[in-house]
Amino acid sequence: MTPATAAAGDGPVATHCPYCALQCGMDLTPGRPGVVDTDAGGRPRLPVTVTPRQFPTNGGGLCQKGWTSASVLRAGDRLTTPLVRGADGELAPATWDDALDLVAGRLAALAAEHGLEAVAVFGGGGLTNEKAYTLGKFARTVLRTPHIDYNGRFCMSSAAAAGNRAFGVDRGLPFPVTDLAGADVILLLGSNVAETMPPFVAHLAGARAAGGLVVLDPRRSATARLAGAAEGVHLQPVPGTDLVVLLALLHVLLAEGLADRAYLAARTSGSGDVARSVAAWWPERAETVCGVPAEDLRRVARLLAAASPARGGRGAYVLTGRGVEQSTQGTATVTAAINLALALGLPGRPGSGFGCLTGQGNGQGGREHGQKCDQLPGYRRIDDPAAREHVAGVWGVDPGSLPGPGRPAVAMLASLGTAGGPRALLVHGSNLVVSAPDADRVRERLAALDLLVVCDVVPSETARLADVVLPTTQWAEEEGTMTNLEGRLLRRRRAVEAPGEARSELWILAELARRLGAGHVPGDAFPTDPAAVFDELARASAGGPADYSGLSHARLDAHEAAGGPGLYWPCPAGPPGEHPGTPRMFLDGFATADGRARMVVVDHAGPADDVRPGAPTYLVTGRVLQHYQSGAQTHRVPELERLVPEPYVELHPLLGTRLGVPDGGRARLASARGVVEATARWTDAVRPDTVFMPFHWGGEGSVNRVTSDAVDPVSGMPEFKVCAVSVTPVPA
Repeated sequence: MTPATAAAGDGPVATHCPYCALQCGMDLTPGRPGVVDTDAGGRPRLPVTVTPRQFPTNGGGLCQKGWTSASVLRAGDRLTTPLVRGADGELAPATWDDALDLVAGRLAALAAEHGLEAVAVFGGGGLTNEKAYTLGKFARTVLRTPHIDYNGRFCMSSAAAAGNRAFGVDRGLPFPVTDLAGADVILLLGSNVAETMPPFVAHLAGARAAGGLVVLDPRRSATARLAGAAEGVHLQPVPGTDLVVLLALLHVLLAEGLADRAYLAARTSGSGDVARSVAAWWPERAETVCGVPAEDLRRVARLLAAASPARGGRGAYVLTGRGVEQSTQGTATVTAAINLALALGLPGRPGSGFGCLTGQGNGQGGREHGQKCDQLPGYRRIDDPAAREHVAGVWGVDPGSLPGPGRPAVAMLASLGTAGGPRALLVHGSNLVVSAPDADRVRERLAALDLLVVCDVVPSETARLADVVLPTTQWAEEEGTMTNLEGRLLRRRRAVEAPGEARSELWILAELARRLGAGHVPGDAFPTDPAAVFDELARASAGGPADYSGLSHARLDAHEAAGGPGLYWPCPAGPPGEHPGTPRMFLDGFATADGRARMVVVDHAGPADDVRPGAPTYLVTGRVLQHYQSGAQTHRVPELERLVPEPYVELHPLLGTRLGVPDGGRARLASARGVVEATARWTDAVRPDTVFMPFHWGGEGSVNRVTSDAVDPVSGMPEFKVCAVSVTPVPA
């Protein structure tokens, strides 16, 4: 049975999980059309049945979120009709015509009064490639505003900046994830994959069996526990000092003659300057800053060297995640990880490499086609005249009409409602008042707007603040494509109809464009057929770093029908025939002018908000297995909500005893920005100088009320992962 036949309703529909960037394969079996089945208890059955599918990323497995994903399709408070805030201050149902007329009228009036920059757009890493592309095109051709960014700025921006600088291109994993299985050593920096993407753990089995799984995390997470005495090493640094660990590892490689000198000479530039800079970070000095014993640093460096191809090993990988990237020195930390991998001779060699683990479902594709403030489709720079001319030609507009770069997310949010800042904001697929740092200030900025429009599937905390809420389709109700953490293009397929009057963002943006009557944009510029949108996206990306021009929905469907697992970009069009895609990048050279990888000198500066009198404890944040992002989806799944119903704060028993915060009691965390309260859980999994909170909740348990909005100067990434707090008991 072909995927197209399945999508027509004759059997299971082959698609992918709606959550993380692993994009596990699954089949959806729809219920009987027009029939509401019930279970043994008389409760309505879900509209589709989820079955795991054999796929390279998940090997036929799913996590709890994937198994229960169908529940969100029929959440009790699913948005099914447009809502408009009335004179009484309440959101009330409206027709699509009334809601869209109101939005278009207000946007046009604000632009006429305050200029085109009075309107801003905020996107999401869960949107399909087609939606992300259309959103960027709408912002730049209809609204003609530079103010567009997306929540991927909070996810992959430091990794992207470092990758672009070193390799000339940013693809999270420039190799198939299945390649990891053959490695002797995997260094995993700041990623708790056992909880964020559990099926990924199977790809670590080879390194664990060889005693070579090395996990860097200030907390003994579920992933760190996989690196037991026989399986590997857990390095537990002082929060905010990951960069010091990497500088010390590279120091050991160079000092002990373990680097791949031939590779450095043939395939890199800048190695001499980097070698001189890390001379200052001998292990004993590094230990005084990061707290990791010098002998552990030497042991890990030697493990990596022994596994490297230059020394006859089966291979090694260096992988980074948000724990080391969401920092004011996130780009520097990823750069240090790249320098380490290059010194070992790993990138561009089969069986070894460097990569970053993308988090959101389409975090990779979402940043390639125009949601970031400085980019055009195909991962082109918006300030590149040639890129502007090419994309404007595809769009049928004058290149001079395209705006220049806008502000990254944190700066854009801070400017909302200020003098000269945007007066209106359109939000697509993001829950800002939970997911953004210094969340109380973000709420204040949203309240200062003249118009807030939110497109979503459920009434998230941000949607509840909106002037207009527009109900949208979600994963199993729409067609499109996603790009997973490996740069693999995947087809998302419709299995069921959307409830009520929910509509695709493609339709919503086309209707707004028609109402706004942008005379400089062709009348048929906004198709609503996802396959047609993808064909245009492919043309716009042609020749760019992320070249999709050799792909289409039809080709992806035919590839999968023939048993293929998806095609990787870059995949250019044209002679001599169909390009096979690029599963493994850099085998023949890097995407730089001279084909060499750039090694860049970096050094440690520490967190922007470091511990001090009055705020003597480190706060680190992260995820739990059962919830995803701001929890807008997973809090609506009863099975998941029962398992973890409320936020909590983990603290070491020594710290709890000293501060008078009992296990099971309430703790108050205060930073320079705000206060959050949660139930205390004693555990020796955290350092005695550190507390941990997951970030999936709003309200008084929203940890982003206290996190720092200080940003990395290169990437604009905020420093979610470490800040200074005081911890006190909450009276009973």
